[in-house]
Amino acid sequence: MSLAVGAVSSSKIMGFNENTGDGKVGIPDSDANKSDENNPDQEIVPDTGGRVSRQMSETSLYATEDEDEEDTETKIQLGPQCTLKELSEKDKDDDSLRRWKEQLLGSVDVNSVGETLDPEVKILSLAIKSPGRDDIFLPIPEAGNPKGPWFTLKEGSRYSLKFTFQVNNNIVSGLKYKNTVWKTGLKVDSTKEMIGTFSPQAEPYTHEMPEETTPSGLFARGSYSAKTQFLDDDNRCYLELNYTFEIKRDW
Repeated sequence: MSLAVGAVSSSKIMGFNENTGDGKVGIPDSDANKSDENNPDQEIVPDTGGRVSRQMSETSLYATEDEDEEDTETKIQLGPQCTLKELSEKDKDDDSLRRWKEQLLGSVDVNSVGETLDPEVKILSLAIKSPGRDDIFLPIPEAGNPKGPWFTLKEGSRYSLKFTFQVNNNIVSGLKYKNTVWKTGLKVDSTKEMIGTFSPQAEPYTHEMPEETTPSGLFARGSYSAKTQFLDDDNRCYLELNYTFEIKRDW
């Protein structure tokens, strides 16, 4: 989503293109029979075009799945956090700021939530939408992670992720969706999508990710593992799921 719950864009061909950082890089014929002393985990294998390629061994590929990717984004300093009650009391004589706070807070009852610093965000439901089919509802485990393949997608099909969430206590700033996908231990997709800033309210929020298309072909089909997270600007994680899914010829 880019599978907001896991699959990758068809344009990426699941990381199997040459020279795309997928662990398979073409080398000149003159080097075809040479071993790489600095990379003992690599194997020399012929590709379909008669050339020779370097491909990571199975041991090395699986090792990459447990590596945490480093977030290189520069963190924006937003200043000290304050409660909703403190926010509502600030700069009462500034009309423009007062209107902005009214727009931000909406109908929030400051007296009921105004003494809490940290927001509370709960992901209530997750579903995969695909044109012409009933939504695939994904049960969120109370504890732990989904067991077995969480869902199946058809190759070459259009899909999007739709989810609902509740915000309580305080404003959540910069809520975002983060998703990483692996196939046979090799990372094939990494997505980060900004959802937005939300004030607490009684009614759940609904968000739908942009529509995408699952890849197709022999290399695209099979089992995948993925990690999905919902975080905010302070890197609080409100939900983390580690799971597997499959892409098949048909649903």
